[in-house]
Amino acid sequence: MMALAGGSVALVLGIIGIVVWWCPLLEILMGVIPVMLILGGALATYFGFERMMDKKTVEIYDPIKKEFRREIDTIKEELKDLKDKTLSQS
Repeated sequence: MMALAGGSVALVLGIIGIVVWWCPLLEILMGVIPVMLILGGALATYFGFERMMDKKTVEIYDPIKKEFRREIDTIKEELKDLKDKTLSQS
């Protein structure tokens, strides 16, 4: 019940504040919006650069990954052959 009353009072005071201080609110928004655009653009640029660098890293290590995969497959085949030989001798 207290939250409902407090929320209602805050809502009414907020509406009154917007009506009374409309011009200062617009001045604040005129100062804040360009700063937010600059920060948002910088953040998007940073994430784009990081994604590009991650893609380059994957391209660099992809041949190495394929070589390791081939070695792992070879070792698996050798282990399978050894197991088959051991089971057939038993």
